[in-house]
Amino acid sequence: MTSNGALTQVGRRIRVGEPIHNAATDFLYEEAYLLEKGLFEDWLLLLDDEIRYLAPVRRTRLRHEGNEFDTTMGHFEDTILTLKQRIRRLRTQYAWAEDPPSRTRRLVTNIRAHETAVDNQYAVTSSLLVLRNRGDEPNFHFIAALREDVLREHEDGLKLKRRTILLDSAVLPSHNVAIFL
Repeated sequence: MTSNGALTQVGRRIRVGEPIHNAATDFLYEEAYLLEKGLFEDWLLLLDDEIRYLAPVRRTRLRHEGNEFDTTMGHFEDTILTLKQRIRRLRTQYAWAEDPPSRTRRLVTNIRAHETAVDNQYAVTSSLLVLRNRGDEPNFHFIAALREDVLREHEDGLKLKRRTILLDSAVLPSHNVAIFL
């Protein structure tokens, strides 16, 4: 199920149309909307306090050389505290990488959900394509990835407990990854 062991003990596949699959799909769509609108403080409310948000570096390797994703180095590895710091920084005059802010469109597809060994916690994968435009550039940067998420049920709905972003590119297609994926 996973390229780097992020999702372990995956159980029964939850089919499209089942309530938890619908809830996970709605969660991912709402998250994309909030991020595109720059409503980062609202996005934080979708995150579990134990969030781990990471993107390991991808290395091009031959099949016999093993996993393409580095287990010791990443583009970022955030917790709830570092995500809050990143958002606070975006609201200052010192966030040069995102001032003016990127214009983004997130296309979330191929959503699959599985039960896990932990009650009220689900393994959810999705494909992500982000179109990003900066300043007056006429072209878009495309960022494609597989996201491996763990969603946990709370009284107020699902929350993101873990996200591993497996970028399709070994070389980033833009100058930075200052946006949230």
